[in-house]
Amino acid sequence: MASLKDMRVRIAATKATQKITKAMQMVAASKLRRAQAAAEAARPFAERMDRVLGNISAGMAGRDGAPRLLAGTGADRVHLLIVATGERGLAGAFNSAIVRLAREHANRLAAEGKEVKILTVGRKGHEQLRRLYEKQIVDRVELRSVRTIGFEHAQDIAAKVLAMFDKGEFDVATLFYSRFRSVISQVPTAQQIIPAKPPEGGAASTAAYEYEPEEDEILTDLLPRYVAVQVFRALLENAASFYGSQMSAMDNATRNAGEMIRKQTLTYNRTRQAMITKELIEIISGAEAL
Repeated sequence: MASLKDMRVRIAATKATQKITKAMQMVAASKLRRAQAAAEAARPFAERMDRVLGNISAGMAGRDGAPRLLAGTGADRVHLLIVATGERGLAGAFNSAIVRLAREHANRLAAEGKEVKILTVGRKGHEQLRRLYEKQIVDRVELRSVRTIGFEHAQDIAAKVLAMFDKGEFDVATLFYSRFRSVISQVPTAQQIIPAKPPEGGAASTAAYEYEPEEDEILTDLLPRYVAVQVFRALLENAASFYGSQMSAMDNATRNAGEMIRKQTLTYNRTRQAMITKELIEIISGAEAL
C-alpha cells in the first residue's frame, strides 16, 4: 500500500494536471471562436465557386478542348491523397478520424489495383500514415510555425499539387479533412478536387449563361484558383474542428481529473484514519499492559 506521502504527491500531481487541462480548454475555446468564424466566412465563397464551375462545365459538356483539370487525364490509375490533419495532438479523435478515412480509401484503391500516392499536410497525419505508407508518401507540408492560416498557405499547397499534375504524376487527387459542424461534431470528409467535380443537380447544372471571354479561357484561370480555394477551405475547417475537438477533449480530461482527485482524497482520508486508529489501539493496549 502506498504511504500517505505518496498519496499526497499523487493528489498534488493530479491537481496540477487538472489545472493544465482547464487552461488548455479555455485557450481552445478562445481560439475556436476565431477559427469557426473564419471557416463559416469561407464557406459561401467556396460554395459559390462550386456553382460557377458547375455552370461553366455544363456549357463545356460534349465539347473538345476542355482543360485537363476538368476533363482529367483520361486514366484512373494513379491517385493522390492529400491528407490534411493537425500539427498537434491532445484533440481527441480529430487526427485519427481523418487518417482512418484516408487509410480506408487507400486500401480500397489498392484492392482495385490502383497506385496510391500521399501528400500529408500536418505533422500528426504524417506520423500516423508513415507507419504503413512510408513509401507512398511523396511529400509533406507542415504549418506548425503558422499562427494564422492564410490563403497564401493554401496557394503554396495547391501549387505543389498542380505541379505534380502537370508532370503527369497522378490522375486523380482527393482531399481529406474534417468539416466543422459543432464543438462536439466534426465530420471527416473526402473531396475530389482533380479532376474538378462540380456539384450534381440543382440550378448550377441547369442554368444557361453566356460567358465573355469563352468558357475555356475562364476555366484556365478558374480551375487552379478552385483547387487553392478548396484547400483553403479544408485548412480553415480543420482549424475549427481541431479547436472544437480539443476543447471537448480537455473538458472531459478536466472532469476525469476531478473524479480522480475525489477518489484519491477519499482513499487518503480512509488510510490516514486507519493509521490513526491503529496507533490509538496500540497506545491503549500498551497502557492496559502496564
